[in-house]
Amino acid sequence: MDRYFRFDELGTNYNREIMGGLTTFLAMAYILFVNPSILAGAGMDESAVFVATGLAAAIGTIIMGLLARYPIALAPGMGLNAFFTYSVVIGLGIPWETALLGVFMSGIIFIIITLVGIREFIINAIPAELKYAAGAGIGLFIAFIGLQNAEIVVMSEATLVEVGNLGNPATLLAIFGVVITVILMTIGLKGGIFYGMVITAVIGVIFQVIPMPGAIVGPIPSIAPTFGAAFEPFATQSLGEIFTIQLLVVILTFLFVDFFDTAGTLYAVANQAGFVKDNKLPRAQRALLADSSATSIGAILGTSTTTAYIESSSGIAAGARTGFASIVTGALFLVALLFSPLLAVVTESVTAPALIIVGVLMAGAISNIDWKKFEIAVPAFFTMIAMPLTYSIATGIALGFIMYPITMVAKGRAKEVHPIMYVLLVIFVLYFVFLGE
Repeated sequence: MDRYFRFDELGTNYNREIMGGLTTFLAMAYILFVNPSILAGAGMDESAVFVATGLAAAIGTIIMGLLARYPIALAPGMGLNAFFTYSVVIGLGIPWETALLGVFMSGIIFIIITLVGIREFIINAIPAELKYAAGAGIGLFIAFIGLQNAEIVVMSEATLVEVGNLGNPATLLAIFGVVITVILMTIGLKGGIFYGMVITAVIGVIFQVIPMPGAIVGPIPSIAPTFGAAFEPFATQSLGEIFTIQLLVVILTFLFVDFFDTAGTLYAVANQAGFVKDNKLPRAQRALLADSSATSIGAILGTSTTTAYIESSSGIAAGARTGFASIVTGALFLVALLFSPLLAVVTESVTAPALIIVGVLMAGAISNIDWKKFEIAVPAFFTMIAMPLTYSIATGIALGFIMYPITMVAKGRAKEVHPIMYVLLVIFVLYFVFLGE
């Protein structure tokens, strides 16, 4: 085992790998409860999604450990789950079963792209500024959802939104959760988001804002309500009814966000661990294959896109250097399936702080955008601002991809725009035309 993972070469041992794997798990364990809460808004069974989330994280992370041998964990991605529920199912009215099919298809396309080896070609076609803007915009969107769920921000007939009733016990609990999580993250506590949720839930139970759980450990819930649901549309609809232009744009958005989020996360985490050599990541194809496979497997199980987690950096900071740490993290996700009774205490007041803080972290990508160049600032701004204001990640990406070629041509930089961007300009214009019919 230690020879396969090259413990001696990388200067590590079982103790460091186990501690690193445990640290990564604690840093991202919040997804076990946040993901079911978000996907439940799409009409999915919360307990089944809990199991699907844990299994997708475990399987994806173990594949990453065994195949790519990197200490990088995977789980259903934040942002993509919000896009799944609020933009696709609620916004476009696409059944959640069909949306899962879209996730599955995006994973299959990702696998093909990875195996064919055209990853670099696609990465180079999309300007870096739009990638950063998409990440930051998703962060703003997630934070907005968190503020809404906590009822810190509510609907207003006069101004669309306004501050809610901050005296409401559930809202006060969410505000407490934000403050305590901010403190934990500020002092650098690894797993601060997870511990923030735990503390918030305990305080909620003490003050009777949320119910006392009937148990802590219980039998693993049935995954039947979501397992294989991605293929149900084939039994009730024709191919023309399934693969509408709306669904094709959804698949493209799932693919786009997962593709660049994964690439960015892999390189960032791998660079921290010292794996990147000459600006290249060894076994990058295997890592991307593990990620794309996990997405399709997760869709079959019943969850939104599974992707690499930046929280893996906490495990690396704790000493993890090999895929053995990923196996430890994956095993812990399997053990965590026994704690489903705790879903009862993970209300929106408990999950909202996690959404807001994750939004803060993702919005950090704004700093990588060159705001001094107007032709860059305009498409980046439209990408970011449109996501929370239209309640759609796809709309934000579409507007950004439309504005970028326009501003670059107007600036006299048309030759710097990749031909694929002009093709996407036409596709997204047609998307808005058909969307308005």
